[in-house]
Amino acid sequence: MARREIQVKRMLQYFVDATVQLIEEEGIEKVSARKIGERAGYTSSTIYNYFDELSHLIYFASMRFVKEYLQELPEYLERGQTYVEKYILSWECFCKHSFEKPQIYHALYIADLGKKADEMVNHYFSIYSSDLIGFTDEIKPMLYNPDLTSRSKALLELAKREQDIDDQTIEEVNEMSVLIWEGMMTTVLNKRRDMDPGQAAEKTMKYIRNLMKAMEQGAS
Repeated sequence: MARREIQVKRMLQYFVDATVQLIEEEGIEKVSARKIGERAGYTSSTIYNYFDELSHLIYFASMRFVKEYLQELPEYLERGQTYVEKYILSWECFCKHSFEKPQIYHALYIADLGKKADEMVNHYFSIYSSDLIGFTDEIKPMLYNPDLTSRSKALLELAKREQDIDDQTIEEVNEMSVLIWEGMMTTVLNKRRDMDPGQAAEKTMKYIRNLMKAMEQGAS
């Protein structure tokens, strides 16, 4: 690795580490370029030599807070006997963790990044390649796919091997699942309802399970 590349990676890590610390101490909503710069020991303007936007740095830092979800996801998938069950279980795991850390998951899956999210993910893992250690080939494609719709759709596509489900149904059911989660996430973040993380996850999963029941009934 060239010396310049090593220096760039080191600087990126300085800023990401500083952002992670600020998120842990003050919350993601209070992170600013000035605070990050001060914590990392550089001026805030230096950040923009390495990140196009502050949201990109927050995205990188947020990736450090989803390890528990990614580590637990294989355990959830193993409990499923069919791909439809695995699909539901994958949402259970995602809802459990996302509503416990709504700001983090909003930053990763909803917030406007100003560029393609897949570029961000590839860049992240080029720096933090060790984060991939221990994950199976079934999980790794999900790590590299930042688009929630296509990530979850992959499991339903496999369900076609087990029952007669047409492509349009898969597309629509999966999109509705994502929209249900996004709607509940927005509601939680805007504090429109008084719900704790467990209640938000339970209500979201109720609607997703109902969707899946309707899909299976239509296929039978």
